[in-house]
Amino acid sequence: MQLTLLVGAIVLLVLWLFVRNRGQSKETSAPEKPKATEATAYHAVSIKFDSNACEAAKKMSGRRFLSTAAPRLPLPDCNALECRCRFAHHKDRRAAKDRRSPFGAAGYAGGTGSYEKERRESRDRRKEADLDDFY
Repeated sequence: MQLTLLVGAIVLLVLWLFVRNRGQSKETSAPEKPKATEATAYHAVSIKFDSNACEAAKKMSGRRFLSTAAPRLPLPDCNALECRCRFAHHKDRRAAKDRRSPFGAAGYAGGTGSYEKERRESRDRRKEADLDDFY
């Protein structure tokens, strides 16, 4: 009887340790980090300011800068006692619609446009080359 109690206690202890460790492995795993915002090569910023901003900030109104080339805040010409300017982030430097057309001559096909006549004035230099000089 003592042997069966001892074996039962060992089995219960092993089961308890298994359940305890299984529950802790979920709790002790590293929490998921929030995904960082996707940085692109054309990430841009613009300067946001309030109504009593300095003239230097107002002159920069509507301009977008690549984030690597953006001016530091406060701007060098800022005359405010406490600068409240900040950056607004944009995915792309271009603010307007893309000018390229997938249907035009200079679209995705890689053309350079269409011209009514040949624009070169002289003849092709390769046709003028004397082949005897190369042999």
